[in-house]
Amino acid sequence: MRIEEEIHQKKFRSELQKATINLLFTSNWLTNRHKDFFKLHGLTPQQFNVLRILRGQYPGSISTSEIKARMLDKNSDASRIVDRLTLKGWITKKVCPDDRRLVDVTINDDGLNLLTRMDADTNALDESLGLSESDAEQLNRLLDKLRS
Repeated sequence: MRIEEEIHQKKFRSELQKATINLLFTSNWLTNRHKDFFKLHGLTPQQFNVLRILRGQYPGSISTSEIKARMLDKNSDASRIVDRLTLKGWITKKVCPDDRRLVDVTINDDGLNLLTRMDADTNALDESLGLSESDAEQLNRLLDKLRS
């Protein structure tokens, strides 16, 4: 549906304003879809992000400060998320032997199994955008250009 219909607004100051509003609206729409999806799996989007970071690092470990640097939401409290994921039994954490102020975090078998069970559903969620690979490539180029 066109942004004009979604927000019941026909006039925009410019195409740039319309694009900004469209991006903000679409971001919120996508965020809500993801929140609902992850809730079904007992996760928040931020917890899922941490698990994916850890799966990419597996079998190695990573510090909470490095997790925070890699997260999509830079305002997230990585330490608190790690604590919650530890309580859920999906990751393990150990004090770093080189620097006792740091914690080394590793995804465990239960966390890997959770992500494996979710893989098909997350792929379907991505595909539900209705974009072809070339559309997605073009969108990625435009979004990268926007941030540069």
